[in-house]
Formats: sequence, structure tokens, C-alpha cells
Amino acid sequence: MTSQGPSHSSAHPSPPGHRGVPGRRGGGHPAGVEGAVQPVRRRDRRGRGPRGPLMPSTMPAYRTRAERFDDLVLDAVERLERRWRRQLDGTEFAVEDVPPSDPAPWESGGVPLGRYFPADAGLPARIVVYRRPVESRAADPGDLADLVRDVVVEQVAHMLDRDPEDVDPGYGEDH
Repeated sequence: MTSQGPSHSSAHPSPPGHRGVPGRRGGGHPAGVEGAVQPVRRRDRRGRGPRGPLMPSTMPAYRTRAERFDDLVLDAVERLERRWRRQLDGTEFAVEDVPPSDPAPWESGGVPLGRYFPADAGLPARIVVYRRPVESRAADPGDLADLVRDVVVEQVAHMLDRDPEDVDPGYGEDH
């Protein structure tokens, strides 16, 4: 059952089931021109038209949380490379959203925040920071930056077989 809208008297009624353009009567062709091609109207169902970006690229919120997290990891790595460049040469640093569901044998209980994978079979050493577990433990953006730095320092310390305090003298201090 179809509902009938306001009745318009027109010499050319619309075909059944036709949805005309709001504000126009008839079949959508200009008067006197049969079969004329109309420009495609790009409107959403409410007639608002295309939307622009939600956030201009000049605003800080333009970058995604994942991109901002990557920047925090890069900042922490650059800070450590100043002191440990030779030892970190060739080491890959990566960010993954969540750790794999199978924990490593040395990980008991809890969700890891990062992992160190030693060089093996032609693959370079790799340190991975897990974004979502780290983000869930941070109270605010400042706390997140400190936590990311601590996770990177811990993994580098594990790789170098040193204490985190030796790798970064500011490790673990109240930031």
C-alpha cells in the first residue's frame, strides 16, 4: 500500500514508483525537451549534499589515535638512539594493535604491553609495542607518553640484557 502525497495537476504525470526531485513537478525533464539528460545530483537522502572532512587537516585531532601513538613510540626510540645508536642499529620497532592470543612461554598472566623478538634466521631483532593494552592502562595523554616510553625502555633493556635504569636513567620516575 502506498501513501499518496499532495495532488498536483500536471499535464505529464510521473510514472508509478517514480521519485521526483524535490521542488520539481512532472517527470524530471525540462518543459518541451523529451529525454534530456539531467546532471547527476549528488545528494544524500535528506538532500544535504556531499559532506566535507569532519576535521580540517590543520587541527591536532585530524590525526588518528593510532598515528599519534606511532609518534609516541618514535619519540621514545629517537631518545634511546641518541645513547644506544650502535647497539640499536638494525633493530626494527613496530606497533601492533593487540598481542597474539598465544602468549610467549615466559609471559605468565596479564596482557603484554610489548615484546622483544631476537634476530633469527636472517630476520633482524624486533621490538613490538601493543597499542590497545598500553592505551587502556593510561589515564591521560601525558600518562600515555610516559607509559609508551617505559615499555620501549623495558624492551630495549631486555634486548641489551641490561637493567631499564641503565638504558634510560629517567626510567620509572614519576614523570
